[in-house]
Amino acid sequence: MHLTLRQLNIFQAVATHSSYTRAAEELHLTQPAVSMQIKQLEDNIGLPLFEQLGKSLFLTTAGEELLGYCERISQQLRDAEDAFANMKSLSNGKLSITVASTANYFAAKLLAAFSQQHPDITIRLNVTNRENLLKDLKFNNCDLAIMGKPPAELDLSATIFMENPLVAIAPINHPFCQAQKIPLETIAKEPMVVREQGSGTRFSIEKFFHNKGMALNIAAEMTASEAIKQAVSAGLCLGIVSKHTIELELESKRLCVLDVEDFPILRNWYLVHRKEKRLSPIAEAFQEFVLGNSDE
Repeated sequence: MHLTLRQLNIFQAVATHSSYTRAAEELHLTQPAVSMQIKQLEDNIGLPLFEQLGKSLFLTTAGEELLGYCERISQQLRDAEDAFANMKSLSNGKLSITVASTANYFAAKLLAAFSQQHPDITIRLNVTNRENLLKDLKFNNCDLAIMGKPPAELDLSATIFMENPLVAIAPINHPFCQAQKIPLETIAKEPMVVREQGSGTRFSIEKFFHNKGMALNIAAEMTASEAIKQAVSAGLCLGIVSKHTIELELESKRLCVLDVEDFPILRNWYLVHRKEKRLSPIAEAFQEFVLGNSDE
């Protein structure tokens, strides 16, 4: 069965007015054009939709059934129109963001502030590692991503919006907490807990020490910054993490940032999306919000 919206609109007008002539006037069509469309509709359905009794036009049982569907379809189309209008005005819709796990410490604050300006939108936040984040971008599973420097071989649009310094940390009672200008060679020899292979943070740390002609003494690797902080706080070994992840630990004096030569390791946070992706009005608004509030 093949029906068109045009045929359904004409049918609904005829049913509402119980007249081909008045329906034609409302739709600015000729009466024969209306009759032809109703005939085609009846042929497609295989049942009569109207019956003429004298000068009066009545719906058949099939016509009454179809009218109910037409009314529901019309309502759904009106709902769709309202939804699209709301999306254009940023008063409704969805925003899908994927962030590197380290970025979650500030990304949640950004999303909360943005949500206060647009309280009716729905936000989906996926916190993951670099490998899975790149998969989300590749398969178009997110509007925007927040990550470290994206790989050059991918066709991505990436904008720097904030620095991401990596710092060396120790438990608050460690002797290094009182030291100044700790030589890099000393830190490289200390047992260290770092992120897992495939993490952007791990890549940057290893690249930094490699460029200095050194290799880290990696005693443990963990899949989350939270686990690294707990391990360092417990005295397992030293660690290197993003400074954005340790705000609470510094305030509560559970960790200290070490004064190490040539530290911090300077990285940047990027706001990223596929170059060919057409951002929704909500995604564009969030992008402008992030770039406009990057210094706060």
